[in-house]
Amino acid sequence: MTARLLRGRTLSFHSRPEARDDDASYAYEDDGALLIEDGKILAAGPFAEIKAQAPDGVEIIDHRPYLLMPGLIDPHIHFPQMQVTASYAANLLEWLNTYTFVEEQRFSDAGHAARFATLFFDELLRQGTTTATAYCSVHKASADAFFAEAARRNLLMVGGKVMMDRNAPDALTDTAQSGYDDTKAVIETWHGKARNHVAITPRFAITSTPAQLDAAGTLAREHPDLLIQTHLSENDAEIAYTLELYPEARDYTDVYARHGLLTDKALLGHAIHLSDREMGAIAEAGAVAVHCPTSNLFLGSGLFDLALIKQHGVRTAIATDIGGGSSYSLLKTLDEAYKIQQLRGYRLPPVENFWQATRGNAEALGLADRIGTLEPGSDADIIALDARATPAMKIRMETVTALEEELFVLQTLGDDRAVRHVYVAGEAISLT
Repeated sequence: MTARLLRGRTLSFHSRPEARDDDASYAYEDDGALLIEDGKILAAGPFAEIKAQAPDGVEIIDHRPYLLMPGLIDPHIHFPQMQVTASYAANLLEWLNTYTFVEEQRFSDAGHAARFATLFFDELLRQGTTTATAYCSVHKASADAFFAEAARRNLLMVGGKVMMDRNAPDALTDTAQSGYDDTKAVIETWHGKARNHVAITPRFAITSTPAQLDAAGTLAREHPDLLIQTHLSENDAEIAYTLELYPEARDYTDVYARHGLLTDKALLGHAIHLSDREMGAIAEAGAVAVHCPTSNLFLGSGLFDLALIKQHGVRTAIATDIGGGSSYSLLKTLDEAYKIQQLRGYRLPPVENFWQATRGNAEALGLADRIGTLEPGSDADIIALDARATPAMKIRMETVTALEEELFVLQTLGDDRAVRHVYVAGEAISLT
């Protein structure tokens, strides 16, 4: 593959910013460059310095004045829920039973799943999301369609066949054994093929029997490198019902711990209503609390307490949670996260927000050596953001003089229109 040089303003994070002025946590170049070849970033830094390292006659693609960043990462999203988004319901359980479980039954059909895999990845890329961790439906066909399309596009994607054997329509349930067998087959077929990663995916405690959670725990022991994704403490009624189903558990978090699912590979969607004991257990295990702000607001589930979670040493991520979430855009997701923390009394810096959506989410997935940064050796998943993409943004940017202000404009006023260019493994993608 021919080398090319991307020129623009570059931003990449080294670590989680400890404060607004933690300049050491990131690398920013006002006139930067990325040398890419064979799907990888070979060098990054000031344009003059990187150009001097480049082969003679290298193709230079000038993206100035746009901001070049790693592709955004969405660590909690539901592939079968594109036509569930914006469904009117009073709360989580009504939303699941009235809309979501009805829609997901359609994904038993391989043709339907294949069509939506195309639509799903088109939408993610349009938003600047180059990696996502997705729940497929309970049907193996949905996972096959998801991974086949991801492989065709050379996307780094994580996904899993949902395991759920109770409290759902018959057409949307498996068994403890078939859930195990189908997940095993998905792992053998897709994990490590192209850039695909499989996640063990028990939907949540309400829709899995103890036998199924045991089967998921067995999968986790057999495949210790695989991520585990599930839901935790999203809604008060959900928590109460879970404890009725698992009366031996000390709390909701303990349900997963008892079945070998509370590990440093676990992505715990929502994690809003946690006791001190639960936060301590999650921190000790090294599991990740995944904040889903637009979903939590849309369904009235609660306000994620980021400052308290951090005080307990819990790792975090941020995600859209489509279709409970109301926007595919991680920029809009960052905006709602900021507002929730305002209500919690915590001033969330834009640099921390953008760290979370890039390197922070990559660290949560255990993939920071591959994605989430512009460091040499990383996969060349890159986006170009335009903080002047709309008339309102352009007017606001007339008075912006600092990077922090620009990032805040992008998260507050930005959406898919701010995403001007996307590269996947070094190849430019047409945004539709």
